[in-house]
Amino acid sequence: MCCLVIVTGRSLAWTLISILAFMSVLAAVLTPKWIIGPGRPIQSDDGSKMYNPSQGIYNRCILLQGQKNHCGDFNQDGFFTDPVVFPPIWKASMFFMSFGLAIMAATVAAALLGCYVQSIGRKSIFDLCGVAQAIAGISYLFGMILYPAGWGAPRVRKMCGPEANAFYPGDCTIGYSFYLAVCGVSLTFLSAILSNQAEKSTSSDKVQEKLNEGKNLVCLL
Repeated sequence: MCCLVIVTGRSLAWTLISILAFMSVLAAVLTPKWIIGPGRPIQSDDGSKMYNPSQGIYNRCILLQGQKNHCGDFNQDGFFTDPVVFPPIWKASMFFMSFGLAIMAATVAAALLGCYVQSIGRKSIFDLCGVAQAIAGISYLFGMILYPAGWGAPRVRKMCGPEANAFYPGDCTIGYSFYLAVCGVSLTFLSAILSNQAEKSTSSDKVQEKLNEGKNLVCLL
């Protein structure tokens, strides 16, 4: 018996946006460019080269010995890392971002299986994923709010100056990783909205007509 495959333009768009949303937030969390510090001179013959240190949720890029760029994690012990090294509020941010990523990873897997399985326990897989994606988006929002709330931490003030405080980065600027996360969160909510359209398209009259004709592969783009 051949498996049933249903692909529509809206279900395909939902799947692609779900994948893009997941990859955007994942890339943002993994890169240490959430805040970027002021330029600092690099040891060179003319002394004209500048370097900008940066920090992410759990990692950073700094200069070692005045001339070597080094990027690495500062959460050596995970959530048990010294609060001075890994601010507690950033630990909470990391938790919510990771929780949202875990949910989105599951919905992406479900989206890829959505061509073959349209329901689970009489519930539409698209509707279930839409609810899960909305929860992931809310979790992301908590993480996004908590991160700038931790800009008053000692490690941030060391890089951004003593004026840095919650929601104020001092001499630092917001890096591309933060904006990438914002884009990913927006796409996550968009995918949650589009899940309903994907469900409608796969249960439309046109699809039913193809199934009544005995076709196992239905593609309506």
